[in-house]
Amino acid sequence: MMETQDETELCFPELFNTSCRRPKHPHSDAVLIYIVMPLTALVAAILNLLVIISISHFKQLHTPTNLLLLSLAFSDFFVGIMMCFHILISDGCWTLGDIMCALYSIFGFTTTSASVGTMVLISVDRYVAICDPLHYCTKVTVKRVTICICLCWFCSVIYNSLLMYNNLEQLHRCISCVGECAIVVDHSAGVADIILTFFFPVIVIIVLYMRVFVVAVSQARAMRSHITSITLSCTVSAKKSELKAARTLGVVIVVFLTCLCPYFIASLLDDNFIMSSVPIYNWLFYFNSCLNPVIYSFCYPWYRKSVKLIVTLKILESDSSRAKVL
Repeated sequence: MMETQDETELCFPELFNTSCRRPKHPHSDAVLIYIVMPLTALVAAILNLLVIISISHFKQLHTPTNLLLLSLAFSDFFVGIMMCFHILISDGCWTLGDIMCALYSIFGFTTTSASVGTMVLISVDRYVAICDPLHYCTKVTVKRVTICICLCWFCSVIYNSLLMYNNLEQLHRCISCVGECAIVVDHSAGVADIILTFFFPVIVIIVLYMRVFVVAVSQARAMRSHITSITLSCTVSAKKSELKAARTLGVVIVVFLTCLCPYFIASLLDDNFIMSSVPIYNWLFYFNSCLNPVIYSFCYPWYRKSVKLIVTLKILESDSSRAKVL
């Protein structure tokens, strides 16, 4: 009876001596891993797919700011898909092999880096729109934003492939038993990576948005007091739509930082911190991918109209891409 119980705890019972043992999770962690995380993955994939279809299909939405939201939606969609693989790691038994483990690691780091990079681009976009509205249309174009997004993703792929190269080189050395997906990064390199790819961009985002906030407040005060002095007449105030977009995207950035900071701070402070060690940190990390489309639904009428056209299958009609959603 004791032998049967031991075998049921193994990831691969036929490999008695080399198989990993399936850990016993507390009830709260089990609910998070087997119920909450799969639902979060499904919701994140569906909601972000709606954003991707909306911005890609409707030509009215092909603006520089919306292209940045499209890039963010792609990364969030991939996070939803990646969450399914993370459940295997949290479960304690990786059944997809060493190569898939290494590729999963690279893909996960790449997606996160691209998300942070996109957030920086969004902050720059809002900074120019609010602080230099006169030159916004000439400085921020669809072509330039597209190039920046492509560079962001390309650099993320190259950088994280080089960072995780050790995992590809030493697939069998990284694991202690069959059924383990080990993500091995040198501690000093890991700390430098977190500072370079997360905390430094966060500082840039905060500085830019503090400047945006100061300028937005001064413009709001000027509009309320109806100041029409010569000095102000030489300055073009940001449109109300731009200010609203700045507020909405500011909420997106705050939510993003709130969800990701606990994970990165814990991984920076704890040398033994691994992706499956604290399920709530991981869930909060992934849950952020569900929140952005929810924020859009409350703040952007075009998103609600687009979703309605998609759900009712009206996008299948001819010339539906030219529909007025703004």
